[in-house]
Amino acid sequence: MIEVLVVDDDTRVARVNAAYVTKVPGFRVAGEAHSAAGAMRLVETLPRLDLVLLDHHLPDETGLSVVRELRRRGHQTDVIMVTAARDISTVQAAMRQGALQYLVKPFGFAGLRAKLEAYADLRRTLDRGGEAGQAQVDRIFGALPTTAGAALPTGHSPTTAELVRRALENAEEPLSARRIAEETGLSRQTAQRYLKLLERTGRALLTLRYGDAGRPEHRYVRATRV
Repeated sequence: MIEVLVVDDDTRVARVNAAYVTKVPGFRVAGEAHSAAGAMRLVETLPRLDLVLLDHHLPDETGLSVVRELRRRGHQTDVIMVTAARDISTVQAAMRQGALQYLVKPFGFAGLRAKLEAYADLRRTLDRGGEAGQAQVDRIFGALPTTAGAALPTGHSPTTAELVRRALENAEEPLSARRIAEETGLSRQTAQRYLKLLERTGRALLTLRYGDAGRPEHRYVRATRV
């Protein structure tokens, strides 16, 4: 069993996330915490801990501060950020500090289950040991299956999904549906549909760009190691 610590400042959300975890085969909730200090106490006292589902907005410290403290103390426990924080600077900091994945609130059971199943698959790959080919290396560093290899809803093309994902992967900044359409040759409506699919399945993150007037522009960035 993969032992999981659920950390969220909202006790109701923590209970919901813990209930989601218990529904995924192979995972068990080792504990719940609602602050950075509480999370660190459990990390130090639990007999075994494999994974932390970590909120960023905690009452005493940020989730990223918890990750830094974990590493400072020598804990190699894996971390999946589970947070409403959408700003790119936080996403990049989480990636650089070693968070394997990043799940943006709000989400349903399917979103968390996809992350946990991908994490379990990653652990199986690592546990096998030996040498890794390029495909395995990509999988280990990405910590997520590619869109092309995942089941897609009826009416969606794996080829088109992969085309949009690669456009995000090669971009140096968040892209709008219009920019994706220009880069891939797709219509803007098709690009928007696949961007929403990638966001729902955890392969892209949505950010909002506010202009001087009107509605904010939806822009997307690839979920790297998230």
